[in-house]
Amino acid sequence: MQNSPTLELAMDLLRRPSVTPADEGCQDLMCERLAAIGFEIHRLKFGEVENFWAIRGDSGPIFAFAGHTDVVPTGPEANWQQPPFEPVIKDGMLLGRGAADMKGSLAAMVTACEDFVAAHPDHNGRIAFLITADEEGPAIDGTVKVVDWLEQQGEKITWCLVGEPSSTAHCGDTIKNGRRGSLGCELSVKGIQGHVAYPHLARNPIHQLAPALAEMAAEHWDEGNDFFPATSFQVSNINGGTGATNVIPGHVEVVFNFRFSTELTEQDLRRRSEAILDKHGLEYEINWKLSGQPFLTSEGPLVEAAVAAIKTEAGIDTELSTAGGTSDGRFIAPTGAQVVELGPVNATIHKVDECVSAADLDTLHKIYVAVLKNLLS
Repeated sequence: MQNSPTLELAMDLLRRPSVTPADEGCQDLMCERLAAIGFEIHRLKFGEVENFWAIRGDSGPIFAFAGHTDVVPTGPEANWQQPPFEPVIKDGMLLGRGAADMKGSLAAMVTACEDFVAAHPDHNGRIAFLITADEEGPAIDGTVKVVDWLEQQGEKITWCLVGEPSSTAHCGDTIKNGRRGSLGCELSVKGIQGHVAYPHLARNPIHQLAPALAEMAAEHWDEGNDFFPATSFQVSNINGGTGATNVIPGHVEVVFNFRFSTELTEQDLRRRSEAILDKHGLEYEINWKLSGQPFLTSEGPLVEAAVAAIKTEAGIDTELSTAGGTSDGRFIAPTGAQVVELGPVNATIHKVDECVSAADLDTLHKIYVAVLKNLLS
């Protein structure tokens, strides 16, 4: 049986080993297809990162598909059933690095637009694509830079659908209508190095830090709310010592992270954390890094259009969720856009033998067409 246009395009994209920040021609392929149906293409390279903004239509609200062509490394290719950049459909599953995250979604977006434009050449509003090759990496020269460029052009996205793999068990069963904020910290606590037999002549920074970390781990940061779980605190790295058993270390370095709700701000977390560190009398240096503010699209035309499209095309009632990590939606939402993430099942993302149901990609194509119809026809 012949593959659908969506599956054929997905396989063409999967054959390109676009490990961050490489694109390997994925965006060329997408731009060629979009230009053929009347999109105006803007290629936007920042640093070494390829990005593009494509738009169709002259006026009215902008509905934008957003996503990334880059993928994470494969790990040892010998561990894969099939070479990760030689996609195959096996037992109804499309295998290949990026199948779920997120070249399958990109293919469905393009073919959805092809079908929608063929049926509605004079559609209301405008359709756009915001595509980067820097989502899985530093995320410095990708979506955030394109958003800045759009601001300079005076363009505002009204509705944005990010094709991240949001589904849990069935395509469309979950929409991400928000994400928690992510605040990281690198903390260095200074002590005085010395011999373990003479602790009175030294100051052990690990001993000093441990009670402070315990207090931070036990701290009740907030209650969360109807859309977000309570803020979480996790230590991810701790390093100290010379490697010798008889030396008290002179410093210890810790890395920790907050995933936080809309109940708190970055400033709240920094202030409360530093108050705990100060209370324990630590001599420290601290470097905070905000990866993204929390955002929420609780209601409105975009959520309604997506929920209705899933019901029509997949026959299920979707769940709204803010769980999981961050996405590039964190750069788009602050501009005032309504943002949701809607894509295939995420069970195998970043894993060996990443795969997605071939039938699900065709369903996703239909859902995307229905979203366009609900908003722009």
